Amino acid sequence: MSATLVLTNGRIYTMDPNQPQVTAVAIRDNHILAAGTDDEIKALLGSRGHRVDLKGRAVTPGLVDAHVHFQHFALGLQLVNLDGCKSLDEALARIYRRVGGDGGGNDPSVAETWLQGRGWRIDDWPTRAFPTAADLDRIVPNMPVRLQDKSGHAAWVNSRALRLAGIDDHTPDPPGGQIQRDAAGKATGILFEEAMDLVARHIPRETPAQIAAAMEVAQHYCWRVGLTGLHDFDGRDCFTALQYLKEQGQLGLRIVKNVPVYRLEHAIGVGLRSGFGDDWLRIGGVKIFADGALGPRTAAMLQPYEDEAHNTGIVVTDKEEMMEKVSAASAAGLSVTIHAIGDRANHDVLDVYEAVRQQEKQQMTADHPSLRSYRLRHRIEHVQIIHPDDRHRLAQLDIIASMQPTHATSDMEMAETHWGERARYSYAWRTMLDSGALVVFGSDAPIERIDPLPGIHAAVTRRRANGAPGPDGWYPEQKLNMTETIYAFTLAAALTSGQAARQGSIAPGKLADLTIYGRDIFAVPPDELLEVTIDGTLVDGQWKHRSF
Repeated sequence: MSATLVLTNGRIYTMDPNQPQVTAVAIRDNHILAAGTDDEIKALLGSRGHRVDLKGRAVTPGLVDAHVHFQHFALGLQLVNLDGCKSLDEALARIYRRVGGDGGGNDPSVAETWLQGRGWRIDDWPTRAFPTAADLDRIVPNMPVRLQDKSGHAAWVNSRALRLAGIDDHTPDPPGGQIQRDAAGKATGILFEEAMDLVARHIPRETPAQIAAAMEVAQHYCWRVGLTGLHDFDGRDCFTALQYLKEQGQLGLRIVKNVPVYRLEHAIGVGLRSGFGDDWLRIGGVKIFADGALGPRTAAMLQPYEDEAHNTGIVVTDKEEMMEKVSAASAAGLSVTIHAIGDRANHDVLDVYEAVRQQEKQQMTADHPSLRSYRLRHRIEHVQIIHPDDRHRLAQLDIIASMQPTHATSDMEMAETHWGERARYSYAWRTMLDSGALVVFGSDAPIERIDPLPGIHAAVTRRRANGAPGPDGWYPEQKLNMTETIYAFTLAAALTSGQAARQGSIAPGKLADLTIYGRDIFAVPPDELLEVTIDGTLVDGQWKHRSF
């Protein structure tokens, strides 16, 4: 059988233990035909095939981001970007420029047109004080405004938005959320966790067709940065839009779609199971939130925050409810993936998983012979800080640690401020890997950049682009080497989604998804990783991006 495309003269890191590094790979249509030496692979080229000289470029299996909010990433390309603002004044200046300096105008129609944005973070501001509705009212008095913080767990709104949502001094906090109030009990314009929905429900939703159009543009960005697949954590509209793209033959990323827990009853009702789908669009697990996030100090902690003696965060889903949901999902053949940031949240989630694993053992009886060898791939999303007593429990329970390297480099100062000495147990990739847990990496875009190279750099250096906090990195004992890092972006992602037979390594019979780098990332000095270019991305044997 001849190849339709061969790549030669490269440094190809296969993630296949039987053949870890080769110089050439043969592709037939959409799958890997063979990998080996230049001479071996050239001999397989068909008369109508094409040969590409890599000229020493590095190649890995296609990079997969295992934690993305793709709908929000795609639509976020159209929003006010407040990421990187170093002060409230800078954030307000960006907003002012977007509205054209007219405060939203005097046309009555603008009073129903929402201005949205994201990315602000008070820990980047000198005062570290939350902004207020009054700050926004000075520049956008007429148009309702909703601006999510970088973590996605707090929203900053103006008075017009508060009025449209019916939020006043007497509005009670919703379960799992909080309306921030000043000393006089007045709503400030900051909403935490589930309270954000009090405003969000009044914002007109984009149609699935509009979302699909934004995604079609966004996937071009993904190809340019080397991504061939994503694990998505958005909702129903996102799933519908992805199906539109697939139906139209426009879906060019391999998507694992996770199901929000509020759709659990519907998923069980139609008999949906994890793994249903194909190589392009596949059901993952059921997503639950255990707690909030570090930025707004809503991550659930065993002990109070260092700078807030009475604050231990917010429990978004209590243990009893979590147990009920995870048990129901598991019994129906649906894996579960739970957002847990704080050490209390991670502890509670592990307790729930431990109980459910016992239930699963009991279910694997003669009544379910087909399930005897089947083990649901439960996950914890983020695992940002874990108590030392819990560090081995993910491996013991076969729970996947889904982590995001750039969270560590973005959050290290906040972690030191709010968690103090406990920060040494945060973003503990090495601890997780050495415990025997499967570690899979992603970005949490749009909270962080979707680009994998910053994540790769963060994983092997524990440093920011500017070199902070110093040559050794932040808690350097948690660094990974390049092989471990690429594994977490490739084969670990395939193992997580049950697709390792088809994806995750460069081996005969697997799908031809490849990422090509301008330099050898395994040999380049770590400080130069962020200068490496993505020169090519192949998905299903087709060039989606090529610059050489």
